[in-house]
Amino acid sequence: MPNWDEDSPQLRENLAGVLEEIVRASEQRETPTLEAARRWQTLVMKGLDVPNSRFLGAFRGEPGLENVQVRVGANYGVDSVNVADELARFEAKLQILVAELDALLPIGQEPDADQLAAIVDLCAWVHAEWVRIHPFANGNGRTARLWANSLAMRYGLPPFIRLRPRPNAGYGDAGAKAMQGDWKPMAVVFRRLLDDFLDEL
Repeated sequence: MPNWDEDSPQLRENLAGVLEEIVRASEQRETPTLEAARRWQTLVMKGLDVPNSRFLGAFRGEPGLENVQVRVGANYGVDSVNVADELARFEAKLQILVAELDALLPIGQEPDADQLAAIVDLCAWVHAEWVRIHPFANGNGRTARLWANSLAMRYGLPPFIRLRPRPNAGYGDAGAKAMQGDWKPMAVVFRRLLDDFLDEL
């Protein structure tokens, strides 16, 4: 059984399955929720060697994960006791931002340049906030990329952010800035990744 961090065929299969689910939800413009992210993380880990089953679909700070802290390099995720409040704020703001953009961009309408910039910024913000909070014990980066791709597809863009292996083009450095509370470097990276993706079509 592959390790939950290993870039395995099982992980790739799981990610492809979750992406199919996200495509359907995006096409129907379902309201984005924390519960969707729980489901994605659980499905992504299916058939992988997870150190503790309590880590599946559970946020840090919840029963069994009260004292689980995470760190990426020198940057720590939000303290486990604050994760629930941070996630509640994240979900509320995301739903407001999505409702505003839904009203501006009806299904099937091609975004203009300003709207395209707003979509990329939204993708970058949702990704960066998820990474800053780091709510899961593992799989936060994958889930953040799923969030970003779900929003891109909601507004007619392709899923331009590679799920595995992690993207390059400054993605790691932008992720570190995100953990420090700055989402704008991720927007720069995402604009580059989208341009590169579209150039290859």
